[in-house]
Amino acid sequence: MRIRVRREDEGHGGGRRPASRLRGWGGVSAMAAACAVTAAAVLLPLAHAAPEATRPAVVHQPAPIGAAPWTLTDTCQDPEASLRPSVVDGPTIERIRRAGKLVAGVDQNSFKWGYRNPVDGRLDGFDIALVKAIAKDILGDENAVIYRAVPTSQRIPALQDGRVDVVVRTMTINCKRLEEVAFSTAYFEAGQQVLAPKGSPITGYDPSLKGRRICTAAGSTAEAALKAQSYGAVPVSVPNQLDCLVRLQLGEVDGIITDNALAAGQAAQDPSVRLVGSPFTREFYGVAMNKGATDLVRRVNKVLENYRAGGDSSPWMQAYVTHLKPVLPGVAGPPAPKYRDG
Repeated sequence: MRIRVRREDEGHGGGRRPASRLRGWGGVSAMAAACAVTAAAVLLPLAHAAPEATRPAVVHQPAPIGAAPWTLTDTCQDPEASLRPSVVDGPTIERIRRAGKLVAGVDQNSFKWGYRNPVDGRLDGFDIALVKAIAKDILGDENAVIYRAVPTSQRIPALQDGRVDVVVRTMTINCKRLEEVAFSTAYFEAGQQVLAPKGSPITGYDPSLKGRRICTAAGSTAEAALKAQSYGAVPVSVPNQLDCLVRLQLGEVDGIITDNALAAGQAAQDPSVRLVGSPFTREFYGVAMNKGATDLVRRVNKVLENYRAGGDSSPWMQAYVTHLKPVLPGVAGPPAPKYRDG
């Protein structure tokens, strides 16, 4: 059965205006896209998560170190190095305990990372599992969480304004962001890659992009990459990553640049698209926190230390097998942590 859904765009005055219909695609994809294309400038409270069955997809694996033709320019040394883990309580941990809830900025539209289960509408995904582990460690209850939907472009402002305690939302660690927020050690490795319809003349992040409308999420490393080297592409920026998939399905753009880990989930949602070329960056996801919350950074790093421990039986590997392995096979384990003093 093919499902058709109506896309709606938010107006600035709070009203809605109908947009064109999506072409038919799978049920999980349709429900995700229907909630994706909104002017998500505010943070919305979300429900708790629940698991969902998945189906596999074939994806390209990250390129080896040194093989990428383009990389983000980082001026700091070892941006993935974070504060050493500690269980010592500090002012941020004490404030979270007094509140009785961890406020987490997450995605609700990234299939397999942070998304709404189409069966019961609850949140699920690899990032959500990590949020639960952090809440369990600090508050003794994995469900002691207030989830807030944060658009890509609002991840840093949400932390700076104190609207969330952590952002766990496939957020790449880099030097520019370290000027504004703090990061945990890396919990996943990914790379930027191009997603295009099957049969498209686009062959990857290369001159085949010339004249093509290429979509990226505002504030993402993909947007920065396209600004640095466009290959003659016509950039299209949207608030949330899944908005790009919707626009691709509507024929409003010709391709997408995003993390291959996210793109693998999108390709699983819509079998008419595929990853092309090879990853052209090597990037690491981290938990983002307020720059002054050093006690929380150390505590999250302690959680991650325990989360990685145990090899194939580790909580990290269990979450990978449950959420990501069907769409992103071949990942041997988490990246090794890097630490710094001070």
